[in-house]
Amino acid sequence: MNICEMTALEISNAVKNKEISVKDAVDAFFAAIDEYDGKYHCYNTLCKKEAYERAEEVQKGIDSGKYNGRLTGVPIGIKDNICTKDILTTCSSKILENFIPTYNATVVNRLNDEGMVIIGKLNMDEFAMGSTTETSATGVTHNPWDTDKVPGGSSGGAAAAVAARLSPVALGSDTGGSIRQPCSFCGVSGLKPTYGAVSRYGLVAYASSLDQIGPMGKTVDDCAALFSVIQGKDEKDGTSMVYPKFDFDKAVKGDVGGKKIGIPEDYLGEGISPDVKDAVLAAADIFRANGASVETFKMPIVKYAIPAYYIIACAEACSNLSRYDGIKYGYSSPNADTLMETYVKTRSEGFGMEVKRRIMLGNFVLSSGYYDAYYNKAKKLIQNAFYDAFKKYDMLLGPVAPTTALKIGESLSDPLKMYLGDIYTVMINIAGMPSMSVPCGFDKDNMPIGMQIIGKPFEEAEIMSAAKAFENVTDFHNKLPDLG
Repeated sequence: MNICEMTALEISNAVKNKEISVKDAVDAFFAAIDEYDGKYHCYNTLCKKEAYERAEEVQKGIDSGKYNGRLTGVPIGIKDNICTKDILTTCSSKILENFIPTYNATVVNRLNDEGMVIIGKLNMDEFAMGSTTETSATGVTHNPWDTDKVPGGSSGGAAAAVAARLSPVALGSDTGGSIRQPCSFCGVSGLKPTYGAVSRYGLVAYASSLDQIGPMGKTVDDCAALFSVIQGKDEKDGTSMVYPKFDFDKAVKGDVGGKKIGIPEDYLGEGISPDVKDAVLAAADIFRANGASVETFKMPIVKYAIPAYYIIACAEACSNLSRYDGIKYGYSSPNADTLMETYVKTRSEGFGMEVKRRIMLGNFVLSSGYYDAYYNKAKKLIQNAFYDAFKKYDMLLGPVAPTTALKIGESLSDPLKMYLGDIYTVMINIAGMPSMSVPCGFDKDNMPIGMQIIGKPFEEAEIMSAAKAFENVTDFHNKLPDLG
C-alpha cells in the first residue's frame, strides 16, 4: 500500500478501518518530503515534532470515538500565510522570517477539530504577490511536471506538493487566482470559495476584500471534503457569512444534466494558447454529452479585468503592509540608527521587489484621487457583469490561464506579462463568486491544462458536482508527474 498515492478520503478510511495508523500516514509523507522536496522546494517549514505528537493524539481520539470525520487522520500542508500557533508563519518574506504566531487561524482550529495533522507550511510568492512562486524569499518552487517551469502562484508550493504526492491535500489562499492558476499548472484541483464562505481570521492579509482560503487536492471529492471542514460562519471574522450548510453529498454526486453553461467569448480571444483553447472547448463537448447545454456569450468587461484588479489589490495591499515597520514584530533592520531609518531600512531590506512594486502602485492609486473615481466603480462594473450572466446561466466555463506553465524566469522578468496571465481569474475575486479549477487536458509538451467552473454565490456544491461529472468520464486527474 503506497499511502502517498492514495486520496485524502482513502487515507482517512484506511486509518479509521485500522488498515494503517495515523503515524503510518505521517511517516509516509515525511519520507516522501525528505526524498523529493530538495528538488521541488514545496515546504518552507516542516512540523515533524508537532506532527508526530498530534498523530499520537489523533490516534487516541479515533480509538476513543472523539474523531470520526471524513478527513480524520489525514496529513495536510498549509500555505505559509495562514497563522499557526507556535509554528513559523513567514509569508515567504524576509520581513517575517522570525514570526511565530501566538494563535491559530480559524481554519487551522477547524482542521484540528476534524482530527487532521499539519505536517508543514508551504512555499508561496512573498505576501501572495506573484503568479509563479518565484518572488519567495526562501527560493523558487519547481513544477513537478517539469522542474524548469514554474508551478504557478501564489499558492505554488501547495499545488506542487499535492501534484508531487508530498501532501494529500493542502490549504491555499486566492486573491486573484492564487489557488486556481497553480492547480491548473500542476494538474490538480482547487476551489476558490465565495467571499465570506471561509473565515479569513488568521490569514495574513494581501487585499482584504479579495482574499479567500480554499482547498486543493487530487480530486473533486477531496476538495469537497476539505471545504466542508473549513467553511462556515466565524464570529472572529466580520466578513464571514451565515448561509446554508455546504451539501457534500450534492457536491460529489457528479450531475450536470439540465444545467445551462455559458462560456464568455472574450475568454477565448487573442492571447490564449491554442492547446488551452482546444482543451476547454473539448470539455464543453463533454458537458454537452452529459446533458448540459453549453453556449458562448459576450462579456466585454473582461478587457477591464486586469486594470480593475490591480487598482483594487494594490490599494489594499499598501494599506495592509504598512504594519510591517520594524517596530511591532518581524524583521527590524540592524543598520538603522534613528526611528525614521528603522522604518525605511526595514522595509527596503525586508520586502522583495514585487511587493515594493505593488506598494508603490497602491500608494499612487490612493494618493492620486483614484479611489472614488475607479476603486468602487471597478468593483460594481464587474459584479454587475456576472450577475447579468447568471440571470441566464447556471454556471460559467472558461480557461484558468491563457497558457500552461511558463519557464522559470520568463514572466518574472516582465511584470506586465505576469499580470496579464491573471486575466481569467481576477474578476471572480472582484465579484466574490466561487470558482473551481479542474484538470482538463495536456499541451503538446505534456504540461497540464486546467479549466474553471464559475458559480453563483454560495453554490460551491453546484460547481463541484459539475466538476465531478467531468472527472467521472475523464482521466486527467489520475495522471501524475514522474518524480524520477
